[in-house]
Amino acid sequence: MRRIFSLTILCAITLSTQAQESTADSVMNHVGGNRLSVGGYGEVALSRNFYSDNQYRYRNPAKYKDDPSNGRFDIPHAVIYLGYDFGKGWTMGTEIELEHTGTGSAIEIETDEGGEYEHEIEKGGEVELEQFWLQKTFSRAANVRVGHIIVPVGLNNAHHEPLQFFTVYRPEGENTILPSTWHDTGVSFWGKSGKLRYEVLMVAGLNALQYSRDNWIKGGNKSAYEFKPANKYGFAARLDYQPIAGLRFGLSGYYGQAMHNTSPNEMEGEGKTYDQVKANTLVGSADLTLKRWNWIVRGQVDYGYVSDTPLLNQAKINQRGTSPYNKTYVGKNAYTAGIEAGYDVFSQIPSLRRDRQKLYVFGRYEQYDSYLPEHTQPKATNDYTKRTNFVCGVNYYPIPQIVIKADYSLRKLQRPCNDEPSINIGIAYEGFFL
Repeated sequence: MRRIFSLTILCAITLSTQAQESTADSVMNHVGGNRLSVGGYGEVALSRNFYSDNQYRYRNPAKYKDDPSNGRFDIPHAVIYLGYDFGKGWTMGTEIELEHTGTGSAIEIETDEGGEYEHEIEKGGEVELEQFWLQKTFSRAANVRVGHIIVPVGLNNAHHEPLQFFTVYRPEGENTILPSTWHDTGVSFWGKSGKLRYEVLMVAGLNALQYSRDNWIKGGNKSAYEFKPANKYGFAARLDYQPIAGLRFGLSGYYGQAMHNTSPNEMEGEGKTYDQVKANTLVGSADLTLKRWNWIVRGQVDYGYVSDTPLLNQAKINQRGTSPYNKTYVGKNAYTAGIEAGYDVFSQIPSLRRDRQKLYVFGRYEQYDSYLPEHTQPKATNDYTKRTNFVCGVNYYPIPQIVIKADYSLRKLQRPCNDEPSINIGIAYEGFFL
């Protein structure tokens, strides 16, 4: 019998010296166990932000410089994994995710408004089917997966569980400019050979009308419809190499045309202004993880390009007023680079080491910019999209499946924008119940 869950999560739970495996395996681990497997992860986050939360704080920084601090309590992610091994190499995996505790709405009778029925939004949030696929395994080197799958481009998408990063929230850079977690419907071929793990994917293409100044291509994989338009296709690949135990190098990338991937496809047709706009999207990423000698070090660099941005931006701002798409400019390029390192100080205390308790003291540095426009395009107000983030803190593991996190974050923006410091506390788990 084989359990259908990932070496990624098992490695994180045991915090072994083995390097991380790709989250593309997050519901597929061929080890002894039950046909049915149930697991998941979740996070609780408490923050105090010592800067203004006014939506115009970048447009007029001086006005909001001395605003009071503000707090936020959140459940960023609560996830349930379900997997089943049908036998003969056929397996199924699902991941159901509630973000920010999901959504809520209700019908209410307003007695102070003549007894009218009103549809009330009780709370914000999202409920997503992040993975749902069927897989046929031919050998260790050859697996075919069809359905809704993770697109493992970048370190954050390949390793997004809360025990796989030190900060209370997911690292900012990739979480700002790329879909996170990036999941889409398509076909994946993956396998392992020696010290290599490889994967190639074909998925539904991104939608350039969902790109934005603040988040570059982050919203491009979303759809306002019951289906995902797939007039165009996207192609992704990932390669992980583990030369020694505890060290992993990764390369990943994505390419696809993102224009004319809407429904209805009203911007395509003979003689129309935007027929020749492709919005070809290219993303390249390199990352590494080191887990040895009581250290954990993670780092990544991502750079991206979108073609035809002058005409693309013209198409975006000329959309109908009722359009569900984003109307802000998008940059031709975006980038992010970050590194974090933590040392387990409890490794030097024999009693705590025997009890498998760990206390990582860590630091993180990150720089990113979601909007690098063509020279003919307008800059963002006060260049607020270029940011540098410094984080320091601790991760305490009372048991291998649970981590308590605390960090101080200082987000530095270009002048005249004000810096954005915050204190964050969180608790998270990853585990299997069956």
